[in-house]
Amino acid sequence: MPLHPQAREYLTDYPSDLNTDLAELDLERIQEMRAHDGLAAQRGPLPQLPHVRDETAEGVPVRIYRADRGDEPLPVVVYFHGGGWVFGSVRRNDALGRDLAIRTGAVVVSVDYRLAPEHPFPGAADDAWTVLRDIFARPAFYQSNGSIALVGDSAGGNLAAVAAWQARDAGLRLAHQVLIYPVLDTRQDTPSYTEFAKGFGLDAEEMAWFVRQYAAGADLADPRLSPLRLPSLAGLAPATVLTAGCDVLRDEGERYGQRLVEAGVPVEVRRFEGAVHSFFGLPRLFDQAVEARDYVAARLRTSL
Repeated sequence: MPLHPQAREYLTDYPSDLNTDLAELDLERIQEMRAHDGLAAQRGPLPQLPHVRDETAEGVPVRIYRADRGDEPLPVVVYFHGGGWVFGSVRRNDALGRDLAIRTGAVVVSVDYRLAPEHPFPGAADDAWTVLRDIFARPAFYQSNGSIALVGDSAGGNLAAVAAWQARDAGLRLAHQVLIYPVLDTRQDTPSYTEFAKGFGLDAEEMAWFVRQYAAGADLADPRLSPLRLPSLAGLAPATVLTAGCDVLRDEGERYGQRLVEAGVPVEVRRFEGAVHSFFGLPRLFDQAVEARDYVAARLRTSL
């Protein structure tokens, strides 16, 4: 599959996701990398919104965005950032949180879940579920009208998928789930892991490193790590699954979409041909990011 010209240009500067020797990534180095975002200028503008506030949901930090000046209840979009469960934050993804609020007209709750390796599995998954439960339990606090959707990219897509089936099992109805190049199976044995193993942004070796940081010693068959291994996907929230055409995670996202279809769940799966992992978060580098955000926002507005 040919790379999109913008992806090819991006890979000249960032041939791999971490762009460093994995052997050098001790905790001190990880923390240094968290403090510096070399792509901050490419994540988009930071438009002023009437309502942006930092709160906590049962101890988990969240940032809440609202693009209008009203106070009537609205749908809520819960956003889980990517970063391999090791990197990323509400602050790093501030531009995306604001953009989602503007595009969807919903209240956006961006979740600052705990990061590995300091907080290994199931820390991030527990935090995601804690926040979602709290939104259902305290609708007035979030100005929620009860219509709730989940959005997550990469490791955040994993957390969104996990929270979606936990909500199903708890009898909590979600309006929609959007999974953007999600991590759905830690077996890492799909053809895309071979085809795009190195030189396409997120290397297979890097993805294995992320899993070790988050889930060392854990049962990799646990559906909180690998939602693709859930015995049944029946009854899950309607879904939108986005994949990047040149991404090690492509095949597991598309397999999940197929399993949703087989389980009778309404789903649209859309592959962005020639795209590489992380494109969605970098609208100043990738025209496909803008196209994908328009598509996601339209899907969310319809479902909410």
